[in-house]
Amino acid sequence: MCQITMEIPEERLGVLGLGPERAGAEVRLLAAVKLFELGRLSSGAAAEFAGISKPEFLTRLVELGVPAVVVTEEYLAQEVRNV
Repeated sequence: MCQITMEIPEERLGVLGLGPERAGAEVRLLAAVKLFELGRLSSGAAAEFAGISKPEFLTRLVELGVPAVVVTEEYLAQEVRNV
């Protein structure tokens, strides 16, 4: 497993109302959400990246206003072919 270390001023954590451990989990989740949104991770891989279950990840997507399904022209064309 890889470990990434970030330095964040304590006063910023205080403003956010997060302790160091909670801040780490939040940053990890937000990174997973953005990677999913960019299409670089599937929802399952993003959930694993965030360290949470896939249903919980999908719930967090809704809470953050990120669509859980991205409908592209290619996706629609494939769906039409499947019908």
